[in-house]
Amino acid sequence: MRPERLSFFNEQDPPELTALSEDRATLAHLTTLRARITMGLRDLSVERAHAVQRLTNAGVPVDAWLLLPKERGYFATYDNAEFVEARVDEALRWIDAHQLPIASLGFDFEPDLRELDGLFASPARTLGSWAARSFDRVRRARALERYAALISRVQARGLRVEAYQFPLLLEDRAADSRFFQRFTSALDVPVQREVVMAYTSLLGPLGPGLLERWSQTAPAIAVGSTGGGVDPLPKLGFDEFTRDLRLAARACRDVSVFSLEGCVQQGWLERLVDFDWDAPVRLPAVQRVGASAAGLFARGLARVLR
Repeated sequence: MRPERLSFFNEQDPPELTALSEDRATLAHLTTLRARITMGLRDLSVERAHAVQRLTNAGVPVDAWLLLPKERGYFATYDNAEFVEARVDEALRWIDAHQLPIASLGFDFEPDLRELDGLFASPARTLGSWAARSFDRVRRARALERYAALISRVQARGLRVEAYQFPLLLEDRAADSRFFQRFTSALDVPVQREVVMAYTSLLGPLGPGLLERWSQTAPAIAVGSTGGGVDPLPKLGFDEFTRDLRLAARACRDVSVFSLEGCVQQGWLERLVDFDWDAPVRLPAVQRVGASAAGLFARGLARVLR
């Protein structure tokens, strides 16, 4: 069944974004799909504001996804809250100055982008560093207090607040633990919409089984990656992408795709117009069993480390 809400993340710089927002075919496909865009605010330029206006004038709602300069960590982390606060103020002024019909602001709780680059280059060293600091409960408590206050301030301005989270947050909750939050820099804060980023392109052979499992408890789920973004790993093929769409939509009524530009570049957006959401998906038993075992292990580890 087609999800009630279908959103596409977008993470482009102004030249590419301008071209996308001026493409009539892309606009037509998005309106036919009744899709939204979650736009990463890589800058707060006039060109980006004009792109938002073109999209919304064409009937494509745009939500904002807060991003920082890469030297400030790019994502919302435990350690850069002061820069996130300043960026929020800049973004609100930008929205007001251009009278943009943006109703939601999203926070992407992840490790510093420079740490993620280190993870891809030297996994053992980076994971060891994360494990060592995961026992610092004060660090999480300080971040939680600061972001909770910031979110309240954004909501007081009349904006909805969204959060984009790693799936291990779900295992933390199930285990009544905070370990994976401290490990991955996720932050369990109350927001109006929470999207779990279950990208099988990052999860390896167990990815489809984990996506199926997490979709059953996530309030909203994101699939990918189809291309774009900052991670250097291989992207999904079309068959993998459509498998993930069906797995997610079968259990969750709020589905996002990372990314819009990846779908457009590969000609996939137009193929979704007549997409059969209800076609059966059969995962190999080893993927389902492996995903269940991985989830039980993660939950058990979180309980032990609690």
